[in-house]
Amino acid sequence: MPRPLGDLEDAVMTRVWQWNRPVTVREVLEDLQQQRSIAYTTVMTVMDNLHQKGWVRREVEGRAYRYTAVSTRAAYAAALMNEAWAQSDNPAAALIAFFGMMSHDQREALNDAIRIVQRDNPIATPPEQGAEGTGAQER
Repeated sequence: MPRPLGDLEDAVMTRVWQWNRPVTVREVLEDLQQQRSIAYTTVMTVMDNLHQKGWVRREVEGRAYRYTAVSTRAAYAAALMNEAWAQSDNPAAALIAFFGMMSHDQREALNDAIRIVQRDNPIATPPEQGAEGTGAQER
């Protein structure tokens, strides 16, 4: 399970995820500078740290690196939720509390996700019994 991203790591990864293409430190820097004052070396260090932690892969292009996300934001969020749930001494109670915090739209999204998972990964169910209720197969 990955550790939660720090604020600056999250700001960098948000751009990498949103742009969904290889990015340079310069591109991320210029976008971040629209919201805050930040140095090139700071962004370079954060991106190197993200590479060391396995969040991004990088390839040399000229004198710079191009960084690409290793996984999606959705996968990151799922891993965080799974880790939080695993920390509970009562997982069922934790889920009930979590579901109780959800908005109507979030519950609808959850229901949609459950339907998709059930459709794609049906749980093995016993064969239906025949009309006589014996469950025996006809020969």
